[in-house]
Amino acid sequence: MNEVEFNDNVDELFTVIEDAIDDLDADVDCEISGGVLTLQCPDGSVLIFSRQTATKELWLAARSGGFHYTWQNNEWYCGRTEQTLKTMLETISRDQIGEVLVID
Repeated sequence: MNEVEFNDNVDELFTVIEDAIDDLDADVDCEISGGVLTLQCPDGSVLIFSRQTATKELWLAARSGGFHYTWQNNEWYCGRTEQTLKTMLETISRDQIGEVLVID
């Protein structure tokens, strides 16, 4: 994947996450700045999605830890946990937002 494709994939993901947040009942604030998407959760915690262009990774900082994702087989995949972002985000969002954040 080249840099343009990587950035397009991250931009699309950020849009999907923003749309999914709008579908929740919980009050979650979204902010995108400088390649970083920050979600301010109702409990005061944050989820931070960070674009790492040099390594072509997406990083997620959550209360449960930090995770690095690469684009594999048309989805974001964490090699350490061997799970997709979609799967992990369901658990992480339930913990921090109080609802399941579903991204498709």
